[in-house]
Amino acid sequence: MKIQDVVYAVGRSGFMNKDLAAIKAGAKPNGSIYDGEPVLPGFKRVMQPGIIISVMLVLEDGSVAFGDCADVILTGFAGRDPLFREEDHIDFLRNEMRDFLVGKELSAFRPLAEAVDSMKRDGKPLHTAIRYGITQAILDGVAVARRITMAEVIASEYGCEVSTSPIPILASIHKEDPGQLDRMVLKRIALLPHASFQLVERDIGLSGEKLVEYAGHLSRRITEIRDPDYNPRIHLDLYGTLGELFGSDLERLTDYLGTVAEAASPYKVLIETPVIAKTQDAQIETFITIRKLLKRKGIDIGIIADEWCNTLEDIKRFAAQGASDFVQIKTPDLGGINNSIEAVLACRRNGMGCCLGGTANETDKSARITTNIALATQPNFMLSKPGLGGDEAVMIQTNEMARTLALIGRQVH
Repeated sequence: MKIQDVVYAVGRSGFMNKDLAAIKAGAKPNGSIYDGEPVLPGFKRVMQPGIIISVMLVLEDGSVAFGDCADVILTGFAGRDPLFREEDHIDFLRNEMRDFLVGKELSAFRPLAEAVDSMKRDGKPLHTAIRYGITQAILDGVAVARRITMAEVIASEYGCEVSTSPIPILASIHKEDPGQLDRMVLKRIALLPHASFQLVERDIGLSGEKLVEYAGHLSRRITEIRDPDYNPRIHLDLYGTLGELFGSDLERLTDYLGTVAEAASPYKVLIETPVIAKTQDAQIETFITIRKLLKRKGIDIGIIADEWCNTLEDIKRFAAQGASDFVQIKTPDLGGINNSIEAVLACRRNGMGCCLGGTANETDKSARITTNIALATQPNFMLSKPGLGGDEAVMIQTNEMARTLALIGRQVH
């Protein structure tokens, strides 16, 4: 089955883009937005609506497969590509990219995805969002052409085995909305709440008191309303704020993490990005030291890498050096989804945990495709997306897993 035409449509992402450099430089929170001037290129405001470009492949039989080009919330920071804007890419997509894709055979995913992922424009790799969306559409197209699920396409081409049960989900919700937390507990979500802690004074407290209080509140509320056999893990994304609070004093930082773990007890805690260093080398060295200190002190906290771990090669490096307990494979940052597939498999080979993640700034389509990747590659867990509402993302991913497993089961029996 060949690609007959390629059509594009500009749409909305599931959330927003934020200029983290401006936020770290002192932009003031004002409700859901920030007052102040943007710092990173392309931003017109510190926080602004995200856009996507939907890529639709029209096949010879009239079938349509599609994927969505999207970037992350905190784009253009810590080694990531700049803000994804329609005006920077739409002409290239409608001309050079369309010319490249039309007539291509969709008998296999991997070769064509790798060809797109390695393409250059003006001597530079294509924006990660472009590679992300085009390769999604290719995977969807191969599945449509072969009349099988996307998970089965991946398993057949990468030599992995589709899971026979759903992959655990990390629910990503607003920490200020107690109703969202309650609903995730009632729905027995495996990990929660992926709450965002971006500013020391507002979110952590100048003495660290706010984060400890929040961890204690989570523990008490979960215990109050949970089913007796439900024991989720508590996940907190700190965006480097502990590095800002404690500087280079990692002894104090890890002692503080012990206080957070005690407050969250009896639930195990996972901490994402406690520190954002100035370089990748420094990030790895700092994370290794934090893990050693936690082990020496007997503090049972899992460390998750995100910032400075953006590409397939980055993930392989973090895994090889044992820099963290888990890595968040932030799918849009890796460009082609072929890289996300390989990243999960590389983590598994190296004995490193991984979350097949992404960003609230994606779409229902990219979430469904990520779910198929998760079923085929079997990460430890995956992040709920798009958006930060929890309910909608969990519904999309849970139902996609259920449908996919049911269709595969039908073929087996």
